[in-house]
Amino acid sequence: MKLKNTVGLVVGSAIAASSIPAMAMSQQGSVEVEAFADRYFTDSMYDMNDGTLVGGSIGYFLTDDVLLNVGLGKYENLEFDDTKNEVDGSLFQVEAVHHFGESNVRPYISAGLAHQELEPEGTNINDRTTMAMAGVGIKNYLNENFFVKAGVDALYGFDHGNTEWQAGVGLGINFGSKKEEAVVAAAPAPMPQPEPAPEMQSVRVELDVLFDFDKDTIRPEYRQDIQSLAEFMKTYPSVTTTVEGHTDSVGSDAYNQNLSERRANAVREALIGEGVDGSRVSSAGYGESRPIADNSTDEGRSMNRRVEAEVEAEVEVR
Repeated sequence: MKLKNTVGLVVGSAIAASSIPAMAMSQQGSVEVEAFADRYFTDSMYDMNDGTLVGGSIGYFLTDDVLLNVGLGKYENLEFDDTKNEVDGSLFQVEAVHHFGESNVRPYISAGLAHQELEPEGTNINDRTTMAMAGVGIKNYLNENFFVKAGVDALYGFDHGNTEWQAGVGLGINFGSKKEEAVVAAAPAPMPQPEPAPEMQSVRVELDVLFDFDKDTIRPEYRQDIQSLAEFMKTYPSVTTTVEGHTDSVGSDAYNQNLSERRANAVREALIGEGVDGSRVSSAGYGESRPIADNSTDEGRSMNRRVEAEVEAEVEVR
């Protein structure tokens, strides 16, 4: 069958050009101009041979998929079978075309109306009819601007009830299409790693200050120790301490209690004098009740005449 052979030829010609890599385009708002050549298969009522419709069209993409198209073609090589008289004619068409897919190869379907005029030479006959059109085809966009097309249309004449066919190819230019750049998803930012818990250790500082018999005056050799304790407490402002005073067993309990308190207070005031807030340092006296050595010897009693303080803090290991 002639129509079948022609359809196979025109569709094959469009598919053959589809070896170009696919590329997505945004076509909304673009304009297409096309030149086409269709093989026209006439209805038997006309007793005409098959001819060629050559013409052009212009279309506007309402969306990325829908094209509104207007075309005009002129019939060539069209003549009556018996008289061989040539027939002049034209076809004006308005159609909507819906495209499928997002690559460079886009199948389509179309529907619209056409106005056909046929006028045999040497006669006063001018046959005019309005026709409904429906078609299918495929476009191959070679790049952002150029495309080739192959398609088949069926035409039904409202005035004569005749059904005709045309199949052909087209070459066109598209103005305004934009190539859609592939969107590459950014690699997710690495999740921040939690900071490891710092390693802590306990640091303990002790102060021992010895006093002369029956005295509450700090001897000069202990000033450096008191300064060291004060610096530690200023470095770690959350720590507090209690300064504890003691005596030997010489004297009454009441006298030794008072003397131990005076010794403890002397060291407390020395720490405050080195810059430690007074609210962080308290003092207490215990008299002779807590000896650490034998009060029956001079050496033992010397060790018992003392003031003690200690501070402990959690320090980060570096």
